[in-house]
Amino acid sequence: MSLTYIKPLDEVDRFIPEHIEFLNEQYRLGNFHLSGRKEPRTGGVIIAGVSNRSELDQLLEQDPFYREGLASYEVTEFVPTKSSQGLKFLVEM
Repeated sequence: MSLTYIKPLDEVDRFIPEHIEFLNEQYRLGNFHLSGRKEPRTGGVIIAGVSNRSELDQLLEQDPFYREGLASYEVTEFVPTKSSQGLKFLVEM
C-alpha cells in the first residue's frame, strides 16, 4: 500500500513516534513485511501480508496517520508469483 500525506509535515511529524509503535506491533504480529518512506518525503509504502482486505482495513484504522487524517491510503492487492531468493517466502504464502 502507498500512503500519501495530506497534511503538512510538521503535523505528520508529531505522530511519527506513535506511527512507529503501530508499525512495530504489526511487524511483531507478522502482518507487515517491509516499509519505508517515499523520497521525496510525501508519504510511505508498506508491504503487508494479511489474509484479506477487510483485515487490512481494520489494521489501518489503528494507524495514527489514519486516525488523525494525516494520510490517504492506496491499497493494491496482488498475488506474488515470482521473487528473488531473499523474498521467496512471500511467494510461498
